[in-house]
Amino acid sequence: QVQLVESGGGSVQTGGSLRLSCETTRDPYCMAWFRQGPGTEREWVGTGEEDGQTQYAEFVKGRFTVSRDNRKLHLQMSSLKSEDTAMYYCAKTYRGGRVLDPNRYEYWGQGTQVTVSS
Repeated sequence: QVQLVESGGGSVQTGGSLRLSCETTRDPYCMAWFRQGPGTEREWVGTGEEDGQTQYAEFVKGRFTVSRDNRKLHLQMSSLKSEDTAMYYCAKTYRGGRVLDPNRYEYWGQGTQVTVSS
């Protein structure tokens, strides 16, 4: 059974930090973080490839850091803003494609909520 288990969400004040983690049962080619806020589309946050390469959405560069350790993917978030409030999802794929395309990812976690308030 394929599993992706996220952890580390919670509530934090503006400017604060949180670290999300995701663990899966088998090494995938690519793991990624997506997020979905209230009334918005699911959007790509960042990716950790099997070879260690990382990529980020423009809106999180300099604030978020993705790290990959075999079957674990982490998202260190700092300087959090209210607009970062969302459900954060971990996803993985064994196939190629565009990193920011959610349709590329075959497997998804249940999500972990991040709430940023002033």
